[in-house]
Amino acid sequence: MTDFVFTDARVLDVLAGDYLAGQSVRVTDGRITEIGTTVSSGKDTVEIPLGGKTLMPGLCDAHVHVTAYTADFAKLKATSPFYVGIKAFEIMGGMLARGFTTVRDAGGADYGLAKAVEENPTMAPRLLFCGHALSQTGGHGDVRGPGEGSLHQCFCCSGMGHVCDGITEVLRAARDEIRRGATHLKIMASGGVSSPTDRITSTQFSEDELRAIVNEANAANIPVMAHAYTARAINRALRCGVTSIEHGNLLDQESVDIMLGHNRFLVPTLVIYHALVAEGTEAGLSAELVQKTYEVLDAGLDALKLAYEQNVNIAYGSDLLGIMHRRQLEEFTLRSPVVSNTDLIRQATCNAARLFEMEDTIGQVKEGLFADLLVVDGDPLADISVMTTPETSLKMVMKEGQICLNRLH
Repeated sequence: MTDFVFTDARVLDVLAGDYLAGQSVRVTDGRITEIGTTVSSGKDTVEIPLGGKTLMPGLCDAHVHVTAYTADFAKLKATSPFYVGIKAFEIMGGMLARGFTTVRDAGGADYGLAKAVEENPTMAPRLLFCGHALSQTGGHGDVRGPGEGSLHQCFCCSGMGHVCDGITEVLRAARDEIRRGATHLKIMASGGVSSPTDRITSTQFSEDELRAIVNEANAANIPVMAHAYTARAINRALRCGVTSIEHGNLLDQESVDIMLGHNRFLVPTLVIYHALVAEGTEAGLSAELVQKTYEVLDAGLDALKLAYEQNVNIAYGSDLLGIMHRRQLEEFTLRSPVVSNTDLIRQATCNAARLFEMEDTIGQVKEGLFADLLVVDGDPLADISVMTTPETSLKMVMKEGQICLNRLH
C-alpha cells in the first residue's frame, strides 16, 4: 500500500471546531501515523501538496438504504438479488463521490454486499449493515397491500424488512441477522410513510417483543436502531433500550429527557420528506403514500431544534430511496437553520463515529485512525455550502489510505 504525506494542509479538528494551519499529515498502511508542521517521509512516499486547502474526516451517513434502487418496496422485494447488488454498487459509488466514506444501512444490505465492499474499498463507502429490518405483521416492513394474503419471505430476498410476530419469531429473526454478521439491528417501532397498511401514529411490536430484540443485540454487543415517529412510539422504544431513534419527527420533551438520561442518539432524516414530496410518485410511490409524508414533513425541523438545543446526541442521516439518492448532501442545508455549521460537520463525522461505536477508528483527523480523508476547497465552518457542492469543492476522497477520487490535478 502506498504511503502518502499531505503537506501545507489546513486540518479541521472536528472536536475543537477549529483549524490547524500549515500541517503535514502522514498516511501509512491505511492509517494516519503523524500530524505536525513536519513529519517523516520515506523515499517511496507520495507527497500531496494541498496549498492550504482543508483536510477533514470522511463523512458518515447513519441512515441509508443502499439496495433501494426504487422507492417501491414491493417491487424491490420481487427483484433479483443479483440485479439489486449491482444497482447497490452504483448507489454507493455516488455516496463515495459525495465524500461519504462510512454509511450505516437501515434495511436491505447484508454480509455479501459488505464483503464485496471490503474487497473493493475504493468503489464504495465502508458499509455497516443490519440485514433485514424487523417488522410486525402489518408494520412498516410489511410491504403487502391490504388485498394480499400470502407472505413470501426469506433471508436472501431483496426486500428491506422481515416480518416476525411473538417472542419466538423475533428472537429467531434477531439471532439469524446476528448470525449473518449484522453490525446492528433495526426495529420498525412505529408506522411509516412508505408502508401500505399501517398508520404513522401506530406503535409496533409489543414491549416484550422490543425488549427481546434489544436483549439479543446486547448479548451480541451491537446497537439497535428504531424507526419511530410519534412520541408514544419513540418513548416506549427508548424505555425498551434501543440505541438510536431514526426520524423522530414527533418527539416530545419526555423523549429528549430519556435520550439525555440514557445517552441515546437521534438520527433525523429531513431530506427524505422533501424528496418524497418533490419526486415520490416519479420514484415509484403511489400518490396515497406520498400524501402520508405531510403528516411528518413540517414537524421534523421542530423536533431537531428541540433535541439540538438540549444537547441530545445527533447524527447525520438521509434515508433516501431510488432517484432521490442524489439529494444526500441536502440534509446539511435543511438542518442549517437550526444547527451550527460546526455541529453539522460533527453530526456527520465524530458524532456518527460514536453512534457506530467506531470513535477509535473513524470520524477525526487523528493519529492512529483510518485515513478516511477529504480535501475540500473552502471553509466549511464558515460556509456549509462547501459541503453541498462536491462538484466544485470536493477535491479528493481517500478511504483507508487509498485515493478514491482526485480532482487536485
